[in-house]
Amino acid sequence: MRMMLIADYERCTGCRACEAACSFKHFGEFNPRRSRITVVRDPLRGVNFPVFCLQCEDAPCVESCPTGALQKRDGLVELNHDLCIGCKTCVAVCPFGGVVVDPATSKPIKCDLCGGDPECVKFCTPGVLKYVPVTVANVEARKRAVKNIPRLLELVLPRPV
Repeated sequence: MRMMLIADYERCTGCRACEAACSFKHFGEFNPRRSRITVVRDPLRGVNFPVFCLQCEDAPCVESCPTGALQKRDGLVELNHDLCIGCKTCVAVCPFGGVVVDPATSKPIKCDLCGGDPECVKFCTPGVLKYVPVTVANVEARKRAVKNIPRLLELVLPRPV
């Protein structure tokens, strides 16, 4: 059965345990800058929410990749680091901020669902993150939840001058 990661954005406390779990699982270090999930925090507005790859059906990152390093397979957008040239086009086109740059390699990284056992879900004590079957109800719940991500990002991300 296909599974997907969903988030109840309003429950996020901004604890960033998901970031620590992710970076440790993938790189063996507790470094939020190397995490494939990012908690966007704005304490002044009381806004906290996790951002991660949504494994889009029509993934703009896959379409934009000049080398084919990003491919859609079995519902998962996979990144082949050997084919990636680090152009960061995928980072620029992701509408949700789900593809980020690894500061150690200057190449993109994105959620790979930890091979079907997402570490972030295990350490999300508020229960914000869940790994659930792809059902009509869960897909509809995700659609409702992610509708506000672009608006939330506009609230908290700095504007270029």
